[in-house]
Amino acid sequence: MAIATAFSLKLQILFIIFCCRSYFSTAFTSQDYADALEKSILFFEGQRSGKLPLNQRLTWRGDSGLSDGSAYHVNLVGGYYDAGDNVKFGLPMAFTTTLLAWSVIEFGSSMQNQITNAEAAIRWSTDYLLKAATATPDTLYVQVGDPNMDHRCWERPEDMDTPRNVYKVTTQNPGSDVAAETAAALAAASIVFKESDPSYSTELLLAAMKVFNFADRYRGSYSDSLNSAVCPFYCSYSGYQDELLWGASWLHKASLNGTYLAYIQSNGHTMGSDDDDYSFSWDDKRPGTKILLSKEFLEKTTEEFQLYKSHSDNYICSLIPGTSSFQAQYTPGGLFYKATESNLQYVTSTTFLLLTYAKYLGSNGGVAKCGGSTVTAESLIAQAKKQVDYILGDNPAKMSYMVGFGNKYPQHVHHRGSSVPSIHAHPNRISCNDGFQYLYSSSPNPNVLVGAIVGGPDNRDHFADDRNSYQQSEPATYINAPFVGALAFFSAKN
Repeated sequence: MAIATAFSLKLQILFIIFCCRSYFSTAFTSQDYADALEKSILFFEGQRSGKLPLNQRLTWRGDSGLSDGSAYHVNLVGGYYDAGDNVKFGLPMAFTTTLLAWSVIEFGSSMQNQITNAEAAIRWSTDYLLKAATATPDTLYVQVGDPNMDHRCWERPEDMDTPRNVYKVTTQNPGSDVAAETAAALAAASIVFKESDPSYSTELLLAAMKVFNFADRYRGSYSDSLNSAVCPFYCSYSGYQDELLWGASWLHKASLNGTYLAYIQSNGHTMGSDDDDYSFSWDDKRPGTKILLSKEFLEKTTEEFQLYKSHSDNYICSLIPGTSSFQAQYTPGGLFYKATESNLQYVTSTTFLLLTYAKYLGSNGGVAKCGGSTVTAESLIAQAKKQVDYILGDNPAKMSYMVGFGNKYPQHVHHRGSSVPSIHAHPNRISCNDGFQYLYSSSPNPNVLVGAIVGGPDNRDHFADDRNSYQQSEPATYINAPFVGALAFFSAKN
């Protein structure tokens, strides 16, 4: 009996040790994160529009949109398709660029051999944005492609014959939101290239200043100016005030010009600095602006920026279970949940802000104040890690939501170029209507869009790997952009 009891006790101890190891073990190694980082950047090559370079790695793609803008006597070749269609939407493209640049600014030192690819991904966009911003005085070209016509076809970008209409904002038809976001993108990118390409950096910064001045001087929302060309696809629901403050904040950071500091101090209160907002996306920049400007207070104790630190705390505390101001929603499996459509865009942007704020706090011995309690940088990192690991496969479905990462990932991605046979496999043109057979096919996508993060599961952790369910199966550049920074951070952690 004594022997049996001792044996039973040993079993219990071994079971406890096993459970503890399982509970505390890391689902992924730094090498796994590095692999995911490489793929998250590679995805952008699948979204390229224009003449592809010789070093293009996703070789199933071909040249496309080579005459974009020509009917309007302007060169708008290049840039990115936003998601699974063939339209170049300016607002999400600019936001994608800002977030890619911010990823490099904060975590580029952890990207190792991927820094060159990350910079190339940024430059592919900024080259286009520069043309869009400087081709015509007092004009910003903000879109190529008629989205309503484009969405009636299912064709790969290499074949597209839908109208390549060009849309612009001007002094008479303003678009402060898209213009200020473009200024933010150019300014943030100027920081990225400051050492590696100083002349390009200067060109970006000068263009950013010019576009911001245009955005601020001629105020109005591009949704009002362009109507059905941008709505409901990328309507500026939050208005343009948040972008003006966001753009000024990036110009302040990039230029060190006192003009932008004065602008922030004079206009902050009317542009959202007093608001607590809990959604950071291509539409609403307020939480990102607060985090960005909080660094000024944490590093220099600049009194004017204490407000941004306080509101950053409010935002961060809302995400952390157990704090008095916790209000975020999580799925049973632990995924941050914000919307039924493309939810992972909010997960990746939120994760990036958690890690960036953790960096700012950690560098300055700070904490987030949540009512009567405090939250440390380590807690923010732990919360961010749960989200990153969930996306990569540590979830109830045991599925990676990054295409090409892990053993199980989405096969039926809502993406025209990925789902239609490539021009190499099927050189003959596949017309607008003929392509729909591939949308409705039950077969996996023939071209693997490596690194793409799809919209993700629902609020019960259920995921339909269904090409028709665009809410869950469509990737987008702005889902990936902030995730690049998060993966870089974890790839450098042991």
